[in-house]
Amino acid sequence: MDTKSVNGVDLHYRLDGPKGGPVVMFANSLGTDLRVWDALLPHLPDGVGTLRYDKRGHGLSQQTPGPYSIEQLADDAAALVRELGLSEVVFVGLSIGGLIGQSLAARHGDLLRGLVISNSAAKIGDEAMWRDRVAAIRRDGPDSIGAATMERWFSPGFIASGAAAPWQRMLERQPLEGYAACCEAIGAADLRDSTARLDLPVQLIAGELDGSIPPETVQGTADLIKDARIDVIPGAGHIPCVEKPAEYGAILTRFLTDIGHV
Repeated sequence: MDTKSVNGVDLHYRLDGPKGGPVVMFANSLGTDLRVWDALLPHLPDGVGTLRYDKRGHGLSQQTPGPYSIEQLADDAAALVRELGLSEVVFVGLSIGGLIGQSLAARHGDLLRGLVISNSAAKIGDEAMWRDRVAAIRRDGPDSIGAATMERWFSPGFIASGAAAPWQRMLERQPLEGYAACCEAIGAADLRDSTARLDLPVQLIAGELDGSIPPETVQGTADLIKDARIDVIPGAGHIPCVEKPAEYGAILTRFLTDIGHV
């Protein structure tokens, strides 16, 4: 179990793969931890290192008082990259991780060789929606949103198979205040202006059945970015790296190859 203290927070991370080679950094979605990428790893190209981490207030990382901001979370990611002596990573961000990646590219672009925005957008919902969610979990606990969240995260077939149950438990066991603080960060974030100015290779990924951030919302962000490419994974919900890891890995492998990262 590895941790680094950066920006006043203790972050839990996993760095795997050959030393000195190209690295892909992964930022997980709201309500999950770094295990969300486990099924994807066998589908990545040989020779690529992987850096997974739990953002502030999630998983085994430290929960600090909120509210958080996307800029703060991006600065955490940048500090972790620098602390580990890495450079020119490809950053893959899922959901809130996609917001973190966009802010990271805008604020610390020297650290990145490419960006993958997965099941995310430059603006996600509105502040009122996120305030209502925070109020609900503080009043009734995370268990109160578990079942409804699974319907947005995964396809009906995946849920019917029972495969979503561990992910519901993961969501319900996240630190409450860390989850709430990240909700507040999403609600306050509007990255459309800075994302439209990004000047690095960008790949977007959407899930055909994503009930949280549907493909047309992801497409709207792709339209902001010069030369960005978007792929929609058929039959997948909000977390396609779990539901369709082979398909997700194929998109990543193509992107990494196209930009010379493998």
